[in-house]
Amino acid sequence: MRSLSFIDSWVQTCSVFNGSSSSSFVGLICKTPMKCSKPNFKIHPRSRVSSSSSSCFSVSAVITKEEQETVSEISSDCFNFKAYMGEKAVRVNRALDESISIKTPPTIHEAMRYSLLAGGKRVRPILCIAACELVGGDESTAMPAACAVEMIHTMSLIHDDLPCMDNDDFRRGKPTNHKVYGEDVAVLAGDSLLAFAFHHIASATVGASPERVLASVGELAKSIGTEGLVAGQVVDIASTGAKDVGLDQLEFIHIHKTAALLEAAVVLGAILGGGSDTQVEKLRKFARCIGLLFQVVDDILDVTKSSEELGKTAGKDLLVDKMTYPKLMGLEKSRQFSEELLAEAKQQLEGFESYKGVAPLVALAEYIAYRQN
Repeated sequence: MRSLSFIDSWVQTCSVFNGSSSSSFVGLICKTPMKCSKPNFKIHPRSRVSSSSSSCFSVSAVITKEEQETVSEISSDCFNFKAYMGEKAVRVNRALDESISIKTPPTIHEAMRYSLLAGGKRVRPILCIAACELVGGDESTAMPAACAVEMIHTMSLIHDDLPCMDNDDFRRGKPTNHKVYGEDVAVLAGDSLLAFAFHHIASATVGASPERVLASVGELAKSIGTEGLVAGQVVDIASTGAKDVGLDQLEFIHIHKTAALLEAAVVLGAILGGGSDTQVEKLRKFARCIGLLFQVVDDILDVTKSSEELGKTAGKDLLVDKMTYPKLMGLEKSRQFSEELLAEAKQQLEGFESYKGVAPLVALAEYIAYRQN
């Protein structure tokens, strides 16, 4: 059996775990409880990143006939978001397809691939890649982490759809995993994706130091456990049907249940790309805002769109008496809150000098804010 001393050496040299004051690696794993600022954000003009770049950066929502998705069209002489998303999604999908092959026993691998390759916008992996490239890293370095985040996201969807959880029959326009493979295999498919995500990031990442790979593994683990996704899910279940759920509790649920994994996607990219402590933390704050924004928009779409438009059951939160932002704040105030979150997210990117690097993240934030499904 191989010695574990190499892991010990990583822990000793990684300042995340040994408390070193090294300026290059302090604080890559956030040790403070996840909390987003209260809604006292300064409103900035939409699409403005800095005075030097705002003149040519404008976004308009376009609804495609095929999927009724909001796609940000950005001036061709600056940045074409539609082309960017298309190219990145193709490469992410190829990497996901290659990451898991059919092995013995075939059923579990088929179930894993069924949900992992069922489509989706691939926002999380693309955020991971964009953050890596913003701080000077390469797409190839971020790709295993990007795939790992998508595997964990898929796991959360499989488990979320189970009868003991949200009891959904459709996801991304297709029957949910347990409807195709049964509840037992669906649970195991989710478990397998979770385990394989960590194996993949640890074994397939190239171009980053062992210390940064280790820090990324720790960041990802924290985002999905009792300080992240699981915490949000548990409080969400306990709050269903409750009449005394306030804004603080609702924010806790979604900062943990939804925002934590989006935050991890961005932070992993920044860590593996070689980002400084300051860059990593600014991107963390950016990601936390767009993560909460994602859920606010999800809540709005749940009451304004049909099941056909969403690709999943619309109005489900109301049926099971879950607290949502429109239910608590009203539809218009929820929309205003989403604009405030978007403005705050953009503000976090103002310190980055590279317009080419910042443009994808600004466009992704706007895409999350103005998407239609």
